[in-house]
Amino acid sequence: MPGEAPGGAPGGAATGRSRPPRLLPALAKGVLTGIGKHPRPDAALPRTRLILPAVRIGLGRAASYARVCGCDAAEPLPVTYPHILGFPLAARLMSTRDFPLPMLGLVHTGIEITQYAPLHPTDTLELTVFAAALRAHRRGTEVVMTTEARRGDALVWHDRSTYLARHRTAEGEGARGAGFQAAPARPRELPVRAQWRLPTDLGRRHAAVSGDYNPIHLHALTARPLGFPRAIAHGMWTFARCAAEAVLPGTPSLRISAEFRAPVLLPATVSYAYETTRTGGSFQLLGGPDGRTRVHLEGRVETDV
Repeated sequence: MPGEAPGGAPGGAATGRSRPPRLLPALAKGVLTGIGKHPRPDAALPRTRLILPAVRIGLGRAASYARVCGCDAAEPLPVTYPHILGFPLAARLMSTRDFPLPMLGLVHTGIEITQYAPLHPTDTLELTVFAAALRAHRRGTEVVMTTEARRGDALVWHDRSTYLARHRTAEGEGARGAGFQAAPARPRELPVRAQWRLPTDLGRRHAAVSGDYNPIHLHALTARPLGFPRAIAHGMWTFARCAAEAVLPGTPSLRISAEFRAPVLLPATVSYAYETTRTGGSFQLLGGPDGRTRVHLEGRVETDV
């Protein structure tokens, strides 16, 4: 119900800001403060809640984002856009010295968004970001970051994003020793509905509307030192592009989630697969030599929330 906070929100000091922090300095700071950190799932999380009290979006910004992500229009607001607005706050929180995971190398593994009412580019929103949980993962330690959006006193949108710090674990070592695949089993095949050709400059185009200028998304020359032969698409772009197909504009309330399985190297040809379910639908983004053999993303949308 609108106005109800999601479960698991920790208490703690609230820090308000009149304007969002700049993302690039936060990312750079995170590289420095991450030196010497040793991730573990029993570490303490900062209890700080960062708040932006009056975020005004504007039709121009929303329209640019919608255009890059394949949305038909910016009205109502694309369901993924509040995450973009809140990410600089999340980056600032993750770049602090008392955040237990090193920011450099964190992998965005999943996201779940719940929207209680359609949002609009003319809305004034209050954004709150906090670290909700730390937990063990077979490949390391995973943190859950939560972003909430309020319109007036009502909670109208929130998301839970998971980020993985990879390191050795007993479970991971055991799985490799036994010869098992570390990656999850391939999900069942869904009907392919569309095929998209992603250009080489997609990462730069998404960076221009999101502010996320992570070098792995910009150019092959900047992606190679970080372990990728070419630039990769933003995970949030792949999610937003699928959401643009899976969510009908103006849906009163919904929950949409995705797990990021494999990066998309640019340029690429990918396929969007979708199947209707009783309460919504399931979707996949597929790639590989034929545009269908590799699962990049798997997600679900529910409209009965």
